[in-house]
Amino acid sequence: MLGTNADNAVGDDEPRPFKAYLDVGLRRTSTGNRVFGAMKGASDGGIFIPHNEKRFPGYDTESKSLDADVLQKYIVGGHVAEYMESLEEEDDERFKKQFATYLAADIGSADIEEIYTSAYEKIRENPEFKPTEKDVEKWTAESKKGRSTKLNRAQRKERVAEKIKLYKAGKTAGGDDEDDE
Repeated sequence: MLGTNADNAVGDDEPRPFKAYLDVGLRRTSTGNRVFGAMKGASDGGIFIPHNEKRFPGYDTESKSLDADVLQKYIVGGHVAEYMESLEEEDDERFKKQFATYLAADIGSADIEEIYTSAYEKIRENPEFKPTEKDVEKWTAESKKGRSTKLNRAQRKERVAEKIKLYKAGKTAGGDDEDDE
């Protein structure tokens, strides 16, 4: 149910913001989940989404307050930079495997925040979606890789008849061996 103007009143002469409800579907609603990040972005973008700050990273359950610095760190990818640093120190082989594209582009953990902020600026400049060109043949071949092709009715009947024939041939051959012993 949509709220009344009194529920969403920003000001008397200002229009109320668009109101939306977050439907997470089958997603697990644990604190820090990506759906809450998307909701935070939409909420910051001007859409009125009724929510509680308890689900955002940086919320302290003991003091019942949201630490804005921790939330900002997550928004600009600070948690990714920390993970990069810790993985580089602990397991260099796994680090090189997991961050191979970053290493190929000469991106370090110190550059992550700059990349995120520049991406946000570009989105704000022109938020219109532009689809990229994709190699359709490559994607269809990859998606069909593990699948078996469907058989039509005649092919299925033929396959069953062949299995019956093989079974009978194996049973008679096996039956002859048992009689000989």
